[in-house]
Amino acid sequence: MSSIRSVGALRRAALAVVCAASFASVAFAGPNPPSQTKPAQQTQPRTDAQGRRIPKVQIAILLDNSGSMEGLINQARTEIWKVVNEFATAKQNGVAPRLELALYEYGDGVRRLQSFTTELDRVSEQLFGISVHGGDEYCGQVIQAATNELEWSGDPDDLKLIYIAGNEPFTQGPVKPGNAIEAAKKKGIAVNPISCGGDDPTWRAGATVAGGDYLVIDHNSVVAQVAAPQDAEITKLNQQMNKTYIGYGAQGAASTARQAEEDKKAAAAAPAAIVTRSVSKSAKQYDNSSWDLVDGVGRGGVKLEAMGDDQLPAEMRGMNEQQKKDYVATKAKEREQIQQKIQALSADRTKFLAEEAKKNAGPAAATLDAAMKSSARKQAEAKNFSF
Repeated sequence: MSSIRSVGALRRAALAVVCAASFASVAFAGPNPPSQTKPAQQTQPRTDAQGRRIPKVQIAILLDNSGSMEGLINQARTEIWKVVNEFATAKQNGVAPRLELALYEYGDGVRRLQSFTTELDRVSEQLFGISVHGGDEYCGQVIQAATNELEWSGDPDDLKLIYIAGNEPFTQGPVKPGNAIEAAKKKGIAVNPISCGGDDPTWRAGATVAGGDYLVIDHNSVVAQVAAPQDAEITKLNQQMNKTYIGYGAQGAASTARQAEEDKKAAAAAPAAIVTRSVSKSAKQYDNSSWDLVDGVGRGGVKLEAMGDDQLPAEMRGMNEQQKKDYVATKAKEREQIQQKIQALSADRTKFLAEEAKKNAGPAAATLDAAMKSSARKQAEAKNFSF
């Protein structure tokens, strides 16, 4: 039996070598159909109050939505906050990064569900909206779309990652994956293939050409839910934190409602998901400047004195300029205090979970969040990010 296994292993290794070597051949590279998209215009670098450059971390997640991928999508829904939290303490040259996520589904055509955004509730909303119905998993096509359509940073010091997850051959579809990957590399984007269900030579070959990480996960694994003593208090503080948000403009009311709705979905999906989501909301990476006055004013993008009553929530209409500033400052102070409490509880929770893991020592689950966290951190450190 052992000799049969050895022969099988040698055959798989040989196939991987052949796939990698043939990545420049007809199966992986060559003429593509003309792309229907154009590269997005690049935005100017952002600076903080001290004039320091704010680095960007841009992560595009490409998920196979075919019928066999329900487990993968469920993992993404509940565990994405762990990936976000990995960057809670990250800094490059002493400055915390701006985290932007984008989301695609592929399997029944290629669809951009969310362009790059700091509004992580929008990403969560789209994840919960994915249904499994695909059948044609075209990896090259979705990599090409994400490369061409998204507004990637032009700064070589920023971290730009694509994670593509699926379980059908990497070489399917009209767009040669080798060509799509090379186009991504020219923009400084690292493509990281995630093979679901087991080692696949075509996915391994894709990672070889991309120079990113090759990751293998069990997409049907149910992530272990370990209750921690801090969970109830973190959840309670999250509810208090929601009351410090001040929705403004055309999207204020809808975005406030979305925030509460995504809390409910996370809590219903998995007991630990609302806790890790709450921790994410207590960090700088959870940025809602486009609809929340506390974030908008605090990060320098919104000027209260320039806003009319029609842009303000009902409770602020009729206030004079000083009253408006005082109201926002009060909510900002409340939020800061709550965030500090959540962060302290989160640190204790992390220690508790680490001790529990030692007691139940065993191989770590090969899940989407675990794969993305370790990979993103390693690639961030290569870009001079510290944690």
